[in-house]
Amino acid sequence: MLPFAELHLHLEGTLEPELVLTLAERNRIALPYRDADDLRSHYTYGCLQDFLDLYYANMQVLRTESDFAELTDAYLARAAAAGVVRAEVFCDLQAHTARGVPAPVVLAGIADALATSGVDHGVSSGLILTFLRHLPAADAELAYDQALATGVELLGVGLCSSEVGFPAAPFADLFARARADGLHTVAHAGEEGGPDSVWDVLEHLAVERIDHGINAMDDPDLVRHLAERGIPLTVCPLSNVSLHAVASLADHPLPAMLEAGLKVSINSDDPAYFGGYLGENLAAVQAEFGLDAAQLATLSANSIEASFLPQADKLRLLSLH
Repeated sequence: MLPFAELHLHLEGTLEPELVLTLAERNRIALPYRDADDLRSHYTYGCLQDFLDLYYANMQVLRTESDFAELTDAYLARAAAAGVVRAEVFCDLQAHTARGVPAPVVLAGIADALATSGVDHGVSSGLILTFLRHLPAADAELAYDQALATGVELLGVGLCSSEVGFPAAPFADLFARARADGLHTVAHAGEEGGPDSVWDVLEHLAVERIDHGINAMDDPDLVRHLAERGIPLTVCPLSNVSLHAVASLADHPLPAMLEAGLKVSINSDDPAYFGGYLGENLAAVQAEFGLDAAQLATLSANSIEASFLPQADKLRLLSLH
């Protein structure tokens, strides 16, 4: 099995229906669903906002450190089964503190599971704090302060949520501060928004990776820029289909991205909501596009090279090809 790094994964998006119901019962939260199948029947979306509404509603069942630890550990087990050896996972801290769950509860629970990910699952890991771009930058700054105060180790910071109408510039000072603190930087762009969204985060946030980025293909100058500088793009095929970023998997630009020499990797985004984890995403694109062994090896290598692992660890994993 080829080794993969998963670089675009929202922990909250791994909340499977069965776990939603288990945590709701544990925390005495009433839900309007008969069972897991009833909840799963709502997992069709007319637009990004439809998904986000359900995503945030289900999140209410996460209340305690053990809830967050259980969520994280369940993801790591599934990831390991798909060949993931490195997971750089996102946490939307603001979504939890806004509903009254303190930052130390959220981050300590996640950190507990990540701390043993290597021993328990053979997966090295890191935590990326993602800021919600539809909220004011001051809110993101508060979340960053709260996260630092917990003492939980962060790998980086990111920007997520709705692209359209929410430019990156207001977050420039915060990203510069995170870089000065030694953290890596990433941002969602080019899924809901066009190439201008990708240019925006490159210019104002100086990000090291672009999350999604499929609409970069509409701008030849941007494609050339990304290819020449080796800026990675963390593509999520099943998510792109579910949220209508592409009309169907057959219309996905992945083959063209590979042909253009872009450092693209495959990731699962919010797998509980979009039809599967990394294994299902890889199987889907392999079946749709007939990817050969060399192309799959390229996707594997791209993911390792695009990770924030130390260079020695990257070389070790790349030697497994």
